[in-house]
Amino acid sequence: METKLEHRCECGEETEEEKLARIAQIAEDFKGQEGSLIQVLHLAQAIYGYLPLHVQQLIAERLEIPLSEVYGVTTFYSFFSTKPRGEYTIRVCLGTACYVRGGAEIVKKLSQQLGIEVGGTTPDRKFSLEVMRCIGACGLAPAVMVNDTVMRQVNPDKLNRIMEMCS
Repeated sequence: METKLEHRCECGEETEEEKLARIAQIAEDFKGQEGSLIQVLHLAQAIYGYLPLHVQQLIAERLEIPLSEVYGVTTFYSFFSTKPRGEYTIRVCLGTACYVRGGAEIVKKLSQQLGIEVGGTTPDRKFSLEVMRCIGACGLAPAVMVNDTVMRQVNPDKLNRIMEMCS
């Protein structure tokens, strides 16, 4: 855990219109391909950063599918977000092994430390806090993911080191 975590570039060089045009083109390219919605949503979120309603509407229109289908998939999968996320998304596993080994206590401590509830983002958009039902790392329990980096055998005392890695 000594290395600094990588973070996403959000340099903002692309305008809103350019982002929406790219998303529209991607949706057009996938139109008519069965099972392409999740792929389009992944790409759109990578471009826009999250999936607000107007982006979902654009995707539904271009794919020629009901908005309810796009919204249903967007809200079903925890990978997708309808609200802006922080630079660092901290996900605490609450699968059985992680929960039994203290996952809930880690969530509580992080919530207090960051001053946000689960699903929230700090006002400076540095951190978002989420929970996951299982990340498939039961042997590393309790596990926490920071962006795409898995932290193993986390306990409340290790949280300060994790937070320092993000600054």
